[in-house]
Amino acid sequence: MKPTFRILFIAAVTTAACNNAAKKVTTDSTAIEPPAAVATGDSLPPPYATDTVRNNSTVVGWPEGKTPLAPAGFTVQKFAKDLKNPRWLYVLPNGDVLVSEANKKPRSPSADRITLFRDSNGDGLPDQRNVFMSGLNSPFGMLLLGDSFYVANMDGLMVFPYRNGATEIKDKGRKLVELPVGGYNNHWTRNIVASKDGKKIYISVGSGSNVAEHGMTNEIRRANILEVNADGSGEIVYASGLRNPVGMDWAPGTNTLWTVVNERDMLGDDLVPDYLTSVQRGGFYGWPYSYFGQHEDPRIPETAKKPDLVAKSIVPELGLGAHTASLGLVFYTGNTFPEKYKGGAFIGQRGSWNRSVLSGYKVGYVPFSNGKPAGKMEDFLTGFISDMEKSEVYGRPVCVAVAKDGSLLVTDDASNTIWRVAPSR
Repeated sequence: MKPTFRILFIAAVTTAACNNAAKKVTTDSTAIEPPAAVATGDSLPPPYATDTVRNNSTVVGWPEGKTPLAPAGFTVQKFAKDLKNPRWLYVLPNGDVLVSEANKKPRSPSADRITLFRDSNGDGLPDQRNVFMSGLNSPFGMLLLGDSFYVANMDGLMVFPYRNGATEIKDKGRKLVELPVGGYNNHWTRNIVASKDGKKIYISVGSGSNVAEHGMTNEIRRANILEVNADGSGEIVYASGLRNPVGMDWAPGTNTLWTVVNERDMLGDDLVPDYLTSVQRGGFYGWPYSYFGQHEDPRIPETAKKPDLVAKSIVPELGLGAHTASLGLVFYTGNTFPEKYKGGAFIGQRGSWNRSVLSGYKVGYVPFSNGKPAGKMEDFLTGFISDMEKSEVYGRPVCVAVAKDGSLLVTDDASNTIWRVAPSR
């Protein structure tokens, strides 16, 4: 049996100084961002082309009356406020909106609950609010199949009985699948989606490290999308080498699953691009040995390299910019947005910490045609950055979901808010 490898942390030594002069002062969300990597990855810079920096944003909160900015013809409203780390959204068939409120434990306090919002008068805004579930363990993804309600806790897939129209679930539920936990920053979020026939559940499990620096024995069943039967049995690794896949959705009119992946850090300002990719059954996407196809990570020790895996690493369809924390993904299936948005993908970018100039902090839109991206991502919901020079932000968008009335809902976990975007009347 081959010994488990350990990847040494290598400090970035580079002759190219960090280009702090590129910063500019702005009061809107216009960030200086790298172009999204092309499908071949040929536009990627070499590793350590810039210094590795830590540039955490400071959240200053939204001033009274200020909202994110949407394109002309749209109105942005506050759908809900006074939440506690609202992360993920799920819209029930009856139109009720569920939001999981959670954080990574034990480093941060976690509400460990799911809150339900109901719009009983049809004005697009909720008039009822209930604690739907509590006492969970850093819950994230949610899913309803028949009369079974699933919750992806940090440490396992749970199932609970559900009654149509219920405003709360008190049952303790059952754990169907044990999930791995731990790691330097935990990559604790566990998202779930169902196959179109409802027989399978797909679970996203991020890596336990940046680039396997603690050895691959700590990465078992991680950096994967797992597939299980609806009863939790029959687990397989559906796709691997995905450092931190979070958002997942099915492209309309196809049987293809897509995901957005939060890629690795510490290689410079413009490496490695987060990306949007179709998910191939049995596919390998590079982590930790390579990125964006066959670009080998220079931190992998010679004795631990896997040239066979590098050679078969799948190139993702679309780069989304480095360090953007691309987490949210939903295909627009509503009827109220203009035609150009129908069938395309909305992506929530929570924003950078490992880049000298902030990137992300917005919701982007990727047009689709014939089941494939038909262009680069364009800005859709911006205005989250308040001061680029000071690295100050009003909030951080995470999840995107399509409400029953066709509006787009966006969680802002830093300001404890859910935003609603709809065509202006």
